[in-house]
Amino acid sequence: MLRLYDMKETPQGKQSFFSIRFVTKKGELVFLPRAVATGLPFNVAQHRMRGVVAVDIKMDKIGHIYPVSIDNILEFNNKKVIL
Repeated sequence: MLRLYDMKETPQGKQSFFSIRFVTKKGELVFLPRAVATGLPFNVAQHRMRGVVAVDIKMDKIGHIYPVSIDNILEFNNKKVIL
């Protein structure tokens, strides 16, 4: 799952997107049917975090960046994530 997340572009050079379901630090369940990977302002490897933001059909960002703990990801591309 993390390998797919880290692939920012398709072989054709287009930005790749995915769907993701995760739990926030506050305990909210969030589902983004179309999202892209984005950076966070701290060391993500040390904190085991990734950044995601929802996009529309034109790949324009909508909403805000979600910091996501990789341990709180429940589904990625409609498949369950098992730790």
